[in-house]
Amino acid sequence: MAATIKDIARRTGLSLATISKYLNGGNVRAENKKAIDSAVEALNFRVNEVARSLKTRHSKLIGFLIPELSNLFVTTIINATETELRRRGYAMIVCDCNNDPQLEKEAVDFLVQKGAEALVNMPVCSDGSHLQAALNQHLPVILVDRMLTAMKDKADCVLIDNMNASLQATEYFLKHGHRNIGIIVGPKTIYTSQQRLLGYYQALLSYAIVADDSWVAYSDYTIEGGYKSMLQLLERHPDMTGVFVTNYEMTMGALLALNEKNIAYPSDLSFIGFDNMLLTQFVRPTPTIVTQPLTALSKSIAELLIDRLENGEKAGPARTVMMKAELQEGKTVCSLGSK
Repeated sequence: MAATIKDIARRTGLSLATISKYLNGGNVRAENKKAIDSAVEALNFRVNEVARSLKTRHSKLIGFLIPELSNLFVTTIINATETELRRRGYAMIVCDCNNDPQLEKEAVDFLVQKGAEALVNMPVCSDGSHLQAALNQHLPVILVDRMLTAMKDKADCVLIDNMNASLQATEYFLKHGHRNIGIIVGPKTIYTSQQRLLGYYQALLSYAIVADDSWVAYSDYTIEGGYKSMLQLLERHPDMTGVFVTNYEMTMGALLALNEKNIAYPSDLSFIGFDNMLLTQFVRPTPTIVTQPLTALSKSIAELLIDRLENGEKAGPARTVMMKAELQEGKTVCSLGSK
């Protein structure tokens, strides 16, 4: 039979109140702490977290709602964020919404019913209405990677400066003499896609190049989507000299398409991809890529959550944290003069 708090009391001679206070994070005398720790180890005592959460109304559970689990950017953020939260005694429940706004809303309702203390969300829904159940319970909400205008004053947000990242990549092409530059972006309705496309357009404008939507291929952040979009751009613009692919999975798909068509990079087509996950280990020549600070982003998510959970209203108004991505030079962009 599992040991109970009464067993600890009998072993230490301390009151149930003192033991309970210590096990729930309260301060007790040093000698009492030492005695309780010794008894806990000897009895192999384990705190019943379910009972504790019912009593204290603190479940120590964080809900993490994501658009799809197959996306490596998403799983990397989940893993790094969970590591940070675990250090502070919190656990995560991950809900994959399969890019479905209705499933996302149902997941929010489920997490609220299960007693989650806060939510982290890479939103699929574009107006924030799916979060209403959490807001009604005054739960902290952290938006990740995607801004929702309707949630600006209601939720913290951790973002990458996607517009500037895309501007950097496009300018890199332009500085190397490229003018016929294609871009593969995500869905039109996603904030991240919109920002990356805006950076592309701004870079072209700075070089007095009239933007032409036919050089834009909208995709779905998948390998298959990147593959199909790359083929579309190649067919649409055989004179294309450079292409920028704006997420990791689509980058992999685009590279598959180029390999299938026997198009060499950079001699036939210059190429910039996104996220240094495995690309630099397996792709040759080493690709030029935009890298996102995933570890720092995950740490910021955890810090915002802990601040909200431990300080409540004292944490202040909703905050937006913007982080910079960096362009990592490789060998897949060449000067047109060298071709």
